[in-house]
Amino acid sequence: MKTMAAVCALGMAAPAAADPFEQFGTAMKYGLPLAAAVCAADQDRLEDFAVRGILQTALVWGMKEYFDGSPISLRPSGEGKGFPSGHTAAAFFGASDLAGKCFEDEAAAGAVAYGAAGLTGWSRVHAGEHTPEQVWTGALIGFSFGAASFGIGSEEARFEVGMKF
Repeated sequence: MKTMAAVCALGMAAPAAADPFEQFGTAMKYGLPLAAAVCAADQDRLEDFAVRGILQTALVWGMKEYFDGSPISLRPSGEGKGFPSGHTAAAFFGASDLAGKCFEDEAAAGAVAYGAAGLTGWSRVHAGEHTPEQVWTGALIGFSFGAASFGIGSEEARFEVGMKF
């Protein structure tokens, strides 16, 4: 739980001129995966985490390039390369790894992680950087790679979302 408190505190450290909500989303883009990486290192699964993170990032970047110029890729500002939301993908990658592998017995901590990731996506819509469809796609990509485990360094591949009730 201390890890989540530190991650959430990162979101509150915003420059005075920046929109605090947008700044929170940017902090979670980095903070949630960083917290998950610390947990992965502590659990001796950093290699699997790194491979999943690199693949998730490569997929997002590849999709941004592939769909650039198409209507789905247009940001509300009219600029391109908006599909999918990379901020949201990164936040959900970290949140789902934390919830499924680090907080498996702490439903409240998992809910906080997923809530912070959801707010990250909403902050991108609020900032006019993405449409809801771009954010949902980013969330799905990040969630999928974060909840997965390829079994690198272990003997089993699996998919864990956490939040057991």
